[in-house]
Amino acid sequence: MTVTTHRTGLRPESPAPHPTHEVTNQAPPRTGLDEYGTNLPLVQAVRAFGAAWHEPELHDIGTLVGSERFQADAELAHTSPPVLRTHDRYGNRVDEIEFHPAYHEIIGAAVSHGTHTAGWADPKPGAAVARAASFMLFAQIEPGHGCPMSMSHAVVPVLQRDPDVGRDWLPGLLSRSYDPRPIAPGSKSGLTFGMGMTEKQGGSDVRANTTRAVPLASDPEGRAHLLTGHKWFFSAPQSDAFLVLAQAEAGLTCFLVPRVLADGTRNTIRVQRLKNKLGNKSNASSEVEFDGTWAVRVGEPGRGVPTIIEMVNHTRLDCVLGTTAGMRQSVSEALWHAHHRSAFGARLVDQPAMTAVLADLALETEAATWTALRLAHAYEADSGESEAMFRRLATAVSKYWICKRGPHHAYEALECLGGNGYTEDWPLARRYREQPVLAVWEGSGNVIALDVLRGIARTPRSLDAFWAELEITAGAHDDLDAHIRRVRRDLAEDLSDPLAAQSRARATVEGMALALQSSLMLRHAPAATAEAFVAARLGEARGHQYGVLPRGTDAGAIVERHFGGAG
Repeated sequence: MTVTTHRTGLRPESPAPHPTHEVTNQAPPRTGLDEYGTNLPLVQAVRAFGAAWHEPELHDIGTLVGSERFQADAELAHTSPPVLRTHDRYGNRVDEIEFHPAYHEIIGAAVSHGTHTAGWADPKPGAAVARAASFMLFAQIEPGHGCPMSMSHAVVPVLQRDPDVGRDWLPGLLSRSYDPRPIAPGSKSGLTFGMGMTEKQGGSDVRANTTRAVPLASDPEGRAHLLTGHKWFFSAPQSDAFLVLAQAEAGLTCFLVPRVLADGTRNTIRVQRLKNKLGNKSNASSEVEFDGTWAVRVGEPGRGVPTIIEMVNHTRLDCVLGTTAGMRQSVSEALWHAHHRSAFGARLVDQPAMTAVLADLALETEAATWTALRLAHAYEADSGESEAMFRRLATAVSKYWICKRGPHHAYEALECLGGNGYTEDWPLARRYREQPVLAVWEGSGNVIALDVLRGIARTPRSLDAFWAELEITAGAHDDLDAHIRRVRRDLAEDLSDPLAAQSRARATVEGMALALQSSLMLRHAPAATAEAFVAARLGEARGHQYGVLPRGTDAGAIVERHFGGAG
């Protein structure tokens, strides 16, 4: 019987409550894990390349970045991005970048663990690999802070080659203290570096730069200059100093530009705006103007590109490390979801189609991991001439291929989460937007591929060193042997025709990269895992999407290897 309250004044009967919002079949938060200990390929690569002594600290870092607090800070750093404040309230020009406190927490932790310069501060055997693994663990969860960490790492060898400049900056760079205050560099407990090469009219063609450098008459050594011009991409403008390129009397020259001068006054670095980027939101990228900006020359006059290229090579390595770290985050989130989510009567991870996708994502991640740390090993202080020749090509080859694979890998992992993956509440939407920057930064695809060709032409021994690396696994797999023969034959034909070589540059570099990854997998990964990778990437039945694996692949075993102790 219906109760009509307007006639009787009686209250209607309340319906019985129903449990309409009970949350079921959702994965729990992926927190409280040791991101190092649960990453078995990374653990094995660290040991294989001589950095096992660093494992206690890597476990500490893994526990830190796997914590709920660190992940919350990573979220805040991206949802509350940096803000440019050009003037103070009195009208004084200050050009300050304001960050959320979470960003300072993250970068402070990264500095305290030496992810920027620990490999230089204590260059014992395995130091470069140890630093690389530390960098990867932090970048796996929060990638934006990696830009100033990478540039601070990469500038060290440039300053070591010019001790007249380096002696004022290296002690602060090698410090494990994070000091974001905009004060005189000599008064700070720690320093960070940025970089500015590209301009509006040039992009990657840095020799077209128009920024001018005029020597300061008061400097009898001719080191000090005043710069006038602009930079279209000026990375990490909150840093204490920057390496930039400018046109001097002798030609394009490298200069160090302090943010704050030795007497505590601010240098003239006018930040025009912060870039509104697709991803990489926690990191400040900017456009700046120089107007009588004080700078000191680094390296030889007119040798700007050869001087700064040392920094570029190290940041390219970090592009490989950062993309690989992103792959690990992507596959970890996909595996976690699939282990805890059920559909059609079974866990997702146990359904063959999904297992194949997850296993293929894991194979890509493992191949990138072995490649990344093999490259880092080539940068060890005592690596020698043969390793220097190897890394000359291998860094560019790996940067091209691994960074190209990053966005597709992130997308496929995102799809494993379905609608959840496409929302900003899960980290894979952010990762999908993040991965392309590493393919663009320090040379986009064509720039890198053509640089490989230039490297071969200028330093033929670098190609010999690359082939020598692959000879280690000669005869280990028929598909790899056939692939290497084909790549070598095609490259030899292409080099006789420069235009043909350029048009096929991407094919050449892709072939070299897959050969290197396959060789490393055969050397270091479990036999079944290596066989699956080589067949899936080089075999006749290879596919064009993730999840197309050779018949007989034990996808479940590959998945478990990468899920590790996370369960």
